[in-house]
Amino acid sequence: MEILQNIWMALTSENEMLVKLISIPCMFIEITVSMLLFTTILNIQPNKKQKIKYLISISIFAIISATFIPQPYNTFLNMIVYSLFIFFLLKTTILKSIFAEILSLLLTASIESILVTLSHKVFGITSFQLTVIPIYRFISVLILYLIMFALYLIIKHFKFNINIFDDISTRTKTLFLINFAIAIIIIGIQFYLLYFYSTSIPAIILVFSILMLISYLCISLYSLYKTAKLQATKKDLEEAQLYNKTLTILHDNIRAFKHDFNNIVQAIGGYISTEDLPGLKKFYSELLADCQNSNNLNVLNPEVINDPAIYSLITSKYHKALSLGINVKLEIFLDLTTLNMKIYEFTRIFGILLDNAIEATSECENKEIIICIKKEDSKNRQLAIVKNTYKNKDIDTEKIYEKGYSTKPNNTGLGLWKVRQILKTNTNLNLYTSKTNDYFSQQLEIYL
Repeated sequence: MEILQNIWMALTSENEMLVKLISIPCMFIEITVSMLLFTTILNIQPNKKQKIKYLISISIFAIISATFIPQPYNTFLNMIVYSLFIFFLLKTTILKSIFAEILSLLLTASIESILVTLSHKVFGITSFQLTVIPIYRFISVLILYLIMFALYLIIKHFKFNINIFDDISTRTKTLFLINFAIAIIIIGIQFYLLYFYSTSIPAIILVFSILMLISYLCISLYSLYKTAKLQATKKDLEEAQLYNKTLTILHDNIRAFKHDFNNIVQAIGGYISTEDLPGLKKFYSELLADCQNSNNLNVLNPEVINDPAIYSLITSKYHKALSLGINVKLEIFLDLTTLNMKIYEFTRIFGILLDNAIEATSECENKEIIICIKKEDSKNRQLAIVKNTYKNKDIDTEKIYEKGYSTKPNNTGLGLWKVRQILKTNTNLNLYTSKTNDYFSQQLEIYL
């Protein structure tokens, strides 16, 4: 009985050491729940290994920070360090990393503010007591994590995602960064008030402060949602314009082919009647090239290239190549929704490869580019291949990846160097470069 009384006394009286011991497992729970929340909302898809690395690294740092840096000052340091951990360990963009951390802190600050206010007004428990009395601390953080986990389940059920950070303009990024800076200031002030003045500030002021924090969070999320819809609408319009351009060209080609059909048949008949086989072969190759353009235009269809970002990229590069007199052969044999890499990274790599191919081919007499995206089941991989004719037969297939290397004096030579940096951050990607007398080839290999 005496042991139970001693345990109860330890739990219900000030005991900073016990609070710190309780905080250690609580940190693992908080970090896990926060990760579930922001990865779901921001549609970040780390693999199991990345999640484990993140949880272990953040937990170790959180314990060190809580032990050696007093509250609430460690909050500011945590915001910076946690964002860096998200960026480097979960392999996402810097904007997503910053917003992920701010989102977690906003939710935590809002819920903690409400809990502290309710505890003080309803039960007479101060914020200081919630911090130093073990049983109060344990109950408060347990309620906090349950609320956050419930929010995660609701968000997951309704599939609320924000997918605008990968492809936004510089102006929009600036606005986001300003918004994030204001959020950091608000969070810092809120934690400071919560820690030092929750018992002395009038209840109406504290409630007003909490409501303002919640309002800011809701308005920010709503603004991001509306921006996402606007970005999606803009992309749809751009895609529709590209497709309309493709349909117009296809329609004109079919009309021209139909108009010239009798002439084509008569020309073939002339070669046959004179038994001019070399002439017929040459005529056939020219006719085949013309038919290939029509086949390409059939492939340039949002239903075939069924990812808006990739469709926009390939279509724009295709029309650019045509304007330079380059013959493009296009083959898509893959459902692009199953592509086993981030679309943002794929479009960056593939865009660089296409730009290089167009630039190299434009210098040749025989201007030809072959683009092929397919799945190779025998080797359990997906392939995105760009082959092109080229003039400089002495090009070094290893040196082209060096930073600053370029075959042109006015080129910065950063394209393929950047590609290699992206490849280094992904264990399932490889770029195989080769050349023959006719073609220079870049094969992006995506392993499943």
